[in-house]
Amino acid sequence: MSEKMYGVYSSLDLMTASKIADEALRLRALHKFMPMSVAILDSGGNLVCFKRDDGSGILRFDIAFGKAWGALGMGLSSRQIGKNLAERVAFQGAVAAASNGKFVPVPGGVLIINKEDQVIGAVGISGDASEKDEFCAIGGIKLVNLTPIPKEAVSIT
Repeated sequence: MSEKMYGVYSSLDLMTASKIADEALRLRALHKFMPMSVAILDSGGNLVCFKRDDGSGILRFDIAFGKAWGALGMGLSSRQIGKNLAERVAFQGAVAAASNGKFVPVPGGVLIINKEDQVIGAVGISGDASEKDEFCAIGGIKLVNLTPIPKEAVSIT
């Protein structure tokens, strides 16, 4: 008799992640931002979804992933991480080394919070100015009725 095969649980399903990415890219096009790449991770840091605009550069995946991964690893948005570490250069370098380079402390890494106030993943976007990346991530998360952290983007004008 063979053993039953079990599926692996993810805190964030593919359909939800895909909707977040699609909305982020829709907002990018609507506002005529530069081409973007969107990486969405579950709470375990696993890549659930990656989408990119035509013309998005080859480094954009690594930057987007690093923004999301750093936010998950520190439990803060990448914007807040950058602010917290602005004057702590040695610690910033230590975190970058400990994460094997998967740490990008600039805006664009946004935590995804569920109705139970739990982190279920993060969105990382790279392509335009970091504030514009963050704006698109927040918009994508709000579309699926989840809470982004930060809750609001800074002005993009």
